[in-house]
Amino acid sequence: MSEHSVAIVTLGCTRNDVDSEELAGRLDAGGFTLVDDPAEAETVLVNTCGFVEQAKKDSVDSLLAAADLKETGETKAVVAVGCMAERYGKDLADELPEADAVLGFDDYTDIGARLRGILAGTQHVPHAPRDRRKLLPVSPVDRQAAAGAVPGHASALAAPDLPGDVAPASGPRAIRRRLDGGPMAPLKLASGCDRVCTFCAIPMFRGSFLSRRPTEVLDEARWLADQGAKELFLVSENSTSYGKDLGDIRLLETLLPDLASVPGIDRVRVSYLQPAEMRPSLVEAMTSTPGVVPYFDLSFQHASATVLRRMRRFGSTEPFLELIGTVRERSPEAGIRSNVIVGFPGETEDDVAELEDFLTRAGLDVVGVFGYSDEDGTEAVGYDGKVDPDEVADRVERISALVNDLVEQRAEDRIGDRVSVLVEAVHDDAVEGRAEHQGPDVDGTTTVAGIRAQVGDIVSAVVTGNDGADLIADVHPAGGSATSTR
Repeated sequence: MSEHSVAIVTLGCTRNDVDSEELAGRLDAGGFTLVDDPAEAETVLVNTCGFVEQAKKDSVDSLLAAADLKETGETKAVVAVGCMAERYGKDLADELPEADAVLGFDDYTDIGARLRGILAGTQHVPHAPRDRRKLLPVSPVDRQAAAGAVPGHASALAAPDLPGDVAPASGPRAIRRRLDGGPMAPLKLASGCDRVCTFCAIPMFRGSFLSRRPTEVLDEARWLADQGAKELFLVSENSTSYGKDLGDIRLLETLLPDLASVPGIDRVRVSYLQPAEMRPSLVEAMTSTPGVVPYFDLSFQHASATVLRRMRRFGSTEPFLELIGTVRERSPEAGIRSNVIVGFPGETEDDVAELEDFLTRAGLDVVGVFGYSDEDGTEAVGYDGKVDPDEVADRVERISALVNDLVEQRAEDRIGDRVSVLVEAVHDDAVEGRAEHQGPDVDGTTTVAGIRAQVGDIVSAVVTGNDGADLIADVHPAGGSATSTR
């Protein structure tokens, strides 16, 4: 056994999952033993989320729970990393003395040395919070040469000798070790965002938009396939901008067929799409490329033009419905999901009614509903017309109830359809996984009865019922067997 053991606790989105696997790869390469149970680890590394107030609370709770292990388990050090740690730095360290250190993104390349120093009693000096957008040139095409260490991107540093399960084999690259052996693997396309949404703090701590080069993405895709991945889930803060800093805004359209052709990969799924940046060529690629599932994760946020302009976003009900119609004309079975914010400053009852009308007409598969809250450093903090918190909560409840009914109806509409399900769990009398229209974690699952299969298989069955967004499917109703592929 190595000198030190570490457990990584990951909160937040799939982008954080990729970053945790980079940290795992670096720690593995640096001689640390990775363990699953924080109670059995000498160091607990908490990869925090800093997106909204509830996510920050969950991160603090996880850090406090890990700190309690210093009294009852093997744990000697608790370290905060990730978005909340990067966003607040020294401020978080001052307010949360239970954490032994708060590390920023710039610490990732030397994470092993940082943890060894902390365990040896060296006092880590946390970084002062800063706006990471200022670290890269304003012009996107000048950023590649100027970029330093960016979580989830290729490293320009010489890599140590790596075990076979740490990616890839040689040369400057992202170092990664899988923490989840499931058949779906997130794959980072880019980091950061150039949009100036008035409610969102992400660009401040994730920085300006920076694409990964296609060769790096493809190399990592091949390694993930070698590790057993069957579905690649392409993640970023804004996938529709991929390639703009590489001189080709349509680079995603040319990359998708190459990713889908990687041996061992059955599915490629794209996430985090901006409606205002969707283009006909991308819709075409996502609905016609073999191996790319017709799945559209569209960030509408609202439907009222007035609210959207105050958010510094584009669009309204009719253009959004036109985009949805274009997708469904090309692929009627496509999955379309979104998130909306209610209670934004200045939102009126008419705005809420327009959002209700849009959601009713759109028939989306899944909708996340969030109540507005002020985020430090964002423009909307200074807006007038703030909606009373109790009214925000009422609007969340009202839109959520509507969404639940609409999602239920959309799932019922799929009864009788044949679906292809990527198996992620095997039970005594059924298997559970996701159909092509279901993204990981947030879009529901499909349970298939009457078939024997293994994790990683893709099985074909007919939808016979639903429970909310979750589908129930069975073998062919004529009495044939559902097919299984590996």
